[in-house]
Amino acid sequence: MAEMITLELPETLVQRAKEIAALTHQRLEDVLVELIDRAITDLPIELLPDKQVLALCDLLMEPQQQEVFSDLLARNREGQLHDAEVRQLDELMQVYRRGWVRKARALKVAVDRGLKPSLT
Repeated sequence: MAEMITLELPETLVQRAKEIAALTHQRLEDVLVELIDRAITDLPIELLPDKQVLALCDLLMEPQQQEVFSDLLARNREGQLHDAEVRQLDELMQVYRRGWVRKARALKVAVDRGLKPSLT
C-alpha cells in the first residue's frame, strides 16, 4: 500500500533527481522513491551492530536474481538483448555493484572492530 505525501524540496535536489530520471528513463517519482528507500535501507555500516556487519560480509545476490543476472550477461555478450532486457540488466548491475561496495565496507568495519582478520 502506498501513501501520498507532499514534500517541498530544494531546487538543486529536484534538478539532480530530474537528471537521473532522464538518464535512466524513469519517472521522477520513481527515482525519488528509490533514492529515499536506498537512504533508509543503506544505513552507514559503521552504525550497525556486529551481527549485521558480519552478515553483510557474506552478502550475496538472491539466487533467483543471480540466475537472471547471469543469463542476461551471457545473452548480452552475444548481442541478444531487447531494450527491456538491457534496462533489466542495468538495474541488476546496479544491485550487484551496490552489493559489492556494501560488502567491502562491511569487511573494513569488521576488520576495524576485530571481528575478522585483516586481508593483508
